[in-house]
Amino acid sequence: MTETQLVMNEISIEFPGVRALNQVNFKASTGMVHALIGANGAGKSTLMKVLSGAYTHYTGDILMNAEPVTIRSPKHAQSLGIQIVYQEVDTALITSLTVGENIMLNDTVNQMKNKHLIHWRELHQRATGILNSMNIKVSSKALVSELTLAEKQMVLIARSISTECRFLILDEPTAPLSHSEALELFRIIKELKKKNVGIIFISHRLPELFTICDEITVMRNGEFVAREAISDTTQTRVVELMLGKKLEEQFPNKHTNIEKPVLEVQGLFDKTKLKDINFTVQAGEIVGIAGLVGAGKTELCKVLFGYTAKSKGTIRLKGKRLKLKTPYDAVKSHIALVPEERRKEGVLVEESVMTNLTASSLNRFTSPFGFLNVRSEKEKAVEMINRLNIKTPSPETIVQHLSGGNQQKIAIGKWLIADAEVYIFDEPTKGVDVGAKKDIFDLIIELARRGKAVLYASSELAEIIGITHRVYIMYDGQFVKELETDQSNEEQLLYYSTGGEE
Repeated sequence: MTETQLVMNEISIEFPGVRALNQVNFKASTGMVHALIGANGAGKSTLMKVLSGAYTHYTGDILMNAEPVTIRSPKHAQSLGIQIVYQEVDTALITSLTVGENIMLNDTVNQMKNKHLIHWRELHQRATGILNSMNIKVSSKALVSELTLAEKQMVLIARSISTECRFLILDEPTAPLSHSEALELFRIIKELKKKNVGIIFISHRLPELFTICDEITVMRNGEFVAREAISDTTQTRVVELMLGKKLEEQFPNKHTNIEKPVLEVQGLFDKTKLKDINFTVQAGEIVGIAGLVGAGKTELCKVLFGYTAKSKGTIRLKGKRLKLKTPYDAVKSHIALVPEERRKEGVLVEESVMTNLTASSLNRFTSPFGFLNVRSEKEKAVEMINRLNIKTPSPETIVQHLSGGNQQKIAIGKWLIADAEVYIFDEPTKGVDVGAKKDIFDLIIELARRGKAVLYASSELAEIIGITHRVYIMYDGQFVKELETDQSNEEQLLYYSTGGEE
């Protein structure tokens, strides 16, 4: 098999007020898995959007086998054998169509443009052949809307290799996956590697990079930092290259003054997943909800925020029984939720940083006659930007132009201004680098020290151990174990999370 060399030389790109990439160099080759890593805002996704044709106003040179290419559209990138699978898989698939129709979408569109008949049986046969070649056990006739998130991701990868694919870019592919689903993805990556496909793998999960990748490129602040063989480096060195400084202790001292109960939940059921949930969270306490993907953590968080309805049970805040029919009821009751899907549910991506930070507390900046005090609103937004170290050119910057870690800080910051009593965090470090994670952990400890009740739902078991005081472990929609985290370890949490019994 002929090897293809991909080289990006001195790639630069600017957006209004931001120089996102500054003379970045990057190299990859087919038949290899190359990790691309950096803190949020380092420029990794931007560099890959240049390579995949999404951003076309770049400067610098791109070469394939020493031949210059000018990539000016996603279609052109695909014609060169460059495909990308973004983290938000639902936006890249047509969920009302079948698996086969999604896999063969490019061919189908071309046939329709040329007014050719579509042979549906042949379409599904070809799609099934691609699925079988990757050992993906999904029917080509299944509706995409009925698939799990992991299966949807597999369909996107199958679509990518339905045409000649030389380089496949995977942007945070394991962020929404369970451990077993991630292992299945790694199996497929190894199969693609054998077929001489080059994989460019973006992830914040360092252990998996050292499991699956051959080489690693580190970026920081829009610039190239280092390129090394995985076998010649360590996780500690990579983190220090990302941050530009020695790695500090990740988890802060979690000592707080734990007082009387604030949130009490008894006999909680919903209509689909939750079964007889009972727990308490006290003032100054950080309580973990641990479990694997699909255990029911997100469903619980949404019921507590009034986003979905409970079918049975009681929720009390400081002894008062709550009737949470909508998120508005939860906000009025001083309950805050930082959701897992921040771009869909946590922030308004097409609005400014200032608008997002003050969205949950506009009454604080509004006169009795309904006039908004923009000056006061901006002052509070600037104060929160500085306090949370949000990296943004200005309060007026549109949120979608910021990195994932900064978007997450904004999703948290809006509730700090609103000053809730109960803070619910659902997978708060998903897609966030180690530097931003530490900022989030510090913030959560600060909330607890201010006497807030904190619920921390995560499948990252090391974080549960490091940041919480107690943990309830979920399996199949119910709590199966309660532990003091100072007297527990990740192995115990994983055991009960997978259905282990006493």
